[in-house]
Amino acid sequence: MKVHVTDLKHGDCLLTDTFNSVGLHVLPKRTVVQREEITILIRHKIEYVDIEPRTINHAESGNGLSHSLNDNFDHTIQNYESIFLEALAQGSFTQTMVDDTLQPLLETLDAQKDVVSLLLLLERDDIDTYHHSLQVGLLSYYIAAWLGHSKEERYEISRAGYLHDIGKSQVPLSILNKAGVLTPAEEEELKRHTTYGYDIIRGSKMDEKTALVALQHHEFEDGTGYPNQILKNEIHPYTEIVTVANIYMGLTTSRLNQPKQGLVAVLRKVHEMGFGKLNGTVVQALTGHLLPGFVGKNVQLSNGEIGTIVMNNPLDMFKPLVKVDNVFKDLSRERSLSVEEIIL
Repeated sequence: MKVHVTDLKHGDCLLTDTFNSVGLHVLPKRTVVQREEITILIRHKIEYVDIEPRTINHAESGNGLSHSLNDNFDHTIQNYESIFLEALAQGSFTQTMVDDTLQPLLETLDAQKDVVSLLLLLERDDIDTYHHSLQVGLLSYYIAAWLGHSKEERYEISRAGYLHDIGKSQVPLSILNKAGVLTPAEEEELKRHTTYGYDIIRGSKMDEKTALVALQHHEFEDGTGYPNQILKNEIHPYTEIVTVANIYMGLTTSRLNQPKQGLVAVLRKVHEMGFGKLNGTVVQALTGHLLPGFVGKNVQLSNGEIGTIVMNNPLDMFKPLVKVDNVFKDLSRERSLSVEEIIL
């Protein structure tokens, strides 16, 4: 059982020997964790450790947290639907409903250190605009935190991510729900959701920054985006964060002509887009904080084998060391193999 060091409880027992990033032995296996051991781990900048399964009480607490988060997600999605339908009917929405819905959920997220498990928990087979908007809002919150934004700024950025697709309320359902390929005219109408979103957010008396994110979240730094083909220096910093979150979550979703892709494959694509299309600093924050979270996770390899990521390769971040049964596979050497999917 892998946990973040800040989530350790007094009495937890280490399942394996613990080493720091330079290979120094820090704590032996079977160490019973108390305040002093947690302090030692933090001083050595160790983020995750393996512990023996907790007692029934601890396990129930963990299950309750996941259940509580799922309930919060479902409640937030339901409220977003109400906001979306209000925008559809009136061309605006009630700002206080957004704040009353989002703020309690974001308070809960501050205690969640394992973002990879959270993203897996957010996965659904039936992703729609409502689910996607919540996913983007939550991931935007974490990226903003990793970049050092204040709590107030993190909330503003997350809220902008939550509302980035509100303009789709003005796009005909025949286009949003179309199973086949869109015609050029339908594509153009769908693209107008960015300008519709800007108008809806400003009409709801919300701030200009949130409205700009809705307008710009499909713009790229090289000027190849839409609706205005603006360049890097014209894109708002909040938009740069939400755009990365939007693309990342979009690529993890199954769509027409695009099968669902694993988190590692998606992260690799976003990493490549950080050289010209997406803000490189934002992309580095995403990859730099998600990749360590993959260590200890069960994965499926491209050859169908199931294993566990043991260590990331600092020279080739997408080719980790994976343990399959009792065999270690270094994917940086076995180039034909790759991580296909993270398994929660």
